[in-house]
Amino acid sequence: AAAKRKRGALPAGKAKRARRAPSAGEAAPEGVPRESGVPPQEYRIPPPVSQGKWKNKERVLIFSSRGINFRTRHLMQDLRTLMPHSKADTKMDRKDQLFVINEVCEMKNCNKCIFFEAKKKQDLYMWLSNTPQGPSAKFLVQNVHTLAELKMTGNCLRGSRPLLSFDPIFDREPHYALLKELFIQIFGTPQYHPKSQPFVDHVFTFTVTDERIWFRNYQIIEEDASLVEIGPRFVLNLIKIFQGSFGGPTLYENPHYQSPNMHRRLIRLSVAAKFREKQQVKEVQKIKKKGTKVLVEEDPTEVVFETPAEEKPVEIQLVKPESKPIVKDKKKLRKIQRKKQKKLFRTEG
Repeated sequence: AAAKRKRGALPAGKAKRARRAPSAGEAAPEGVPRESGVPPQEYRIPPPVSQGKWKNKERVLIFSSRGINFRTRHLMQDLRTLMPHSKADTKMDRKDQLFVINEVCEMKNCNKCIFFEAKKKQDLYMWLSNTPQGPSAKFLVQNVHTLAELKMTGNCLRGSRPLLSFDPIFDREPHYALLKELFIQIFGTPQYHPKSQPFVDHVFTFTVTDERIWFRNYQIIEEDASLVEIGPRFVLNLIKIFQGSFGGPTLYENPHYQSPNMHRRLIRLSVAAKFREKQQVKEVQKIKKKGTKVLVEEDPTEVVFETPAEEKPVEIQLVKPESKPIVKDKKKLRKIQRKKQKKLFRTEG
């Protein structure tokens, strides 16, 4: 029986030989550089990029708690698609404490974590953590739009490594500098990752506007190096930065943060204030109507321009007036009137 060959092995006697370099009189082919330290008779073929060694072994666990809606579920799936170095896990029960996530990351062999926490089936919180030492940051996620929802024209290679673009304010403030390093370690795909592609064709942008961090994903077009948005997109409102993983001493607390419960309460109070104002206006109007009217003294000059009407003599009618016939048709009424007039003329004659 023929011996089994290993995958990619060449048969005996057909070993791959190095190509011979051109002599001094011959021109070198295009695209082939001459390497220093190599004999002039031969040149080496550079190995493919994928054969590099995977040194930065960052693994990100992306999962959520129970009670999330469909939009959050699609956002998680989009992040897993864009980040080839991510891993998935089942949903965590809401009764469990958050420090249990460190044990889950250890079992999954992950050193970073993105955890989505849903509350009241309408508020979404995102935890970014460096497990198990820390630090960790808690955000309120707003204005979520997924890939399927946006339906944009851009498209990028699956598994390609992204460029990370940060706003200049990330280098000015200390808490933003800490978040920048956390974003780089979580969203940056490690070089030579087995599931990644050796291409860079999209950009993750982190922009600070209105005290919030805006996340966008753009594709790099080769022709003119312009950007086309792909998605997903969302806004992160920073709440706190903790020293440990999912807890510990508070390093920074956002003074501009307003909880969703407080925001909804202020909306209800504003609506109630408008209703209360309308009721007060109605009560004031009722009091004005019930109040006594101020009598104005008579002005003696008002009678100057009044012209009295002519007094008509009082006539007492002793004979009952004749009843008028009720006729709906106007032609018949005219005929009756003519007959009466003829009778009057005859009696007078």
